[in-house]
Amino acid sequence: MFEGVFVPNVTPFKGGEVDEASLRRLVDYLIDNGATGLVPCGTTGESATLSHEEHIEVIRIVVDQAKGRVPVIAGVGTNDTRETIKLMEKAEEIDCQGYLVVGPYYNRPSQEGIIEHYRAVSDVTERPIIIYNIPARTGRNIEVKTIAELSQIPNIVGVKDASGDINQTMNLIARTSNFSVLSGEDHLMFCLCCLGGHGGIMASAHVLPDSFLGIYKNVKEGNIEESRNLHYRLLPLVRVMFKEPNPAPAKAAMKLLGIIDSDELRLPLMSVSAACREDIAGVLHGLKLL
Repeated sequence: MFEGVFVPNVTPFKGGEVDEASLRRLVDYLIDNGATGLVPCGTTGESATLSHEEHIEVIRIVVDQAKGRVPVIAGVGTNDTRETIKLMEKAEEIDCQGYLVVGPYYNRPSQEGIIEHYRAVSDVTERPIIIYNIPARTGRNIEVKTIAELSQIPNIVGVKDASGDINQTMNLIARTSNFSVLSGEDHLMFCLCCLGGHGGIMASAHVLPDSFLGIYKNVKEGNIEESRNLHYRLLPLVRVMFKEPNPAPAKAAMKLLGIIDSDELRLPLMSVSAACREDIAGVLHGLKLL
């Protein structure tokens, strides 16, 4: 099982290419500031616009820089089972600790198709796999009964739940055991932890990962009021991190903090507007980070 706060780290670019130096600084910053683990090449890592070669190289850099200090869960999901398997086979040559596999997007498979997709992918590796359910992006919800069935596959060990449906989340926690339910909706992590979840995989945790981890740890230790206070302290940050399309605000925050050299994105995504950048800076000032 995975528990705690995992950061789906951004992929820094400079002049259109992956900026390795900034990526290595980012890895150190996140680990030094309390991230439980890192998740390169997820949505926040702009996996959709990385070539296969870049995708594998980003995973390799993150694993190399992490040096075993925290687990690295590599994003390898696509909407094509064969392509997902190809990516995973390449990632198998790198010493990562598991995989995040998003539900197949755009082609809207049936629940049976989703199950067969994950069965095929799980056969490729003995490493743990975390399902990523984000219906707002994929166009298809992975239903509770589907996840419960997939949880019986030995190396499918958890889900990043970005369904946004707290009722679904409750049913999922109730129907699974020895299975990590991690929040993919940053504003709902406190609620999910109170319901018995195990933390989150959250873009907002680029900033103050140790404080986000405190939300989970305090719930686990029964300090609900302290956890709730942290939740409300961090809520303005969470809101500004999604004021414009992810991961533009996260990159802007990392640049403002001097962690990465550039906050450029690859089209069709664009850097944040001047107004959003001002709002991010205001939140960082409020947290006494600037």
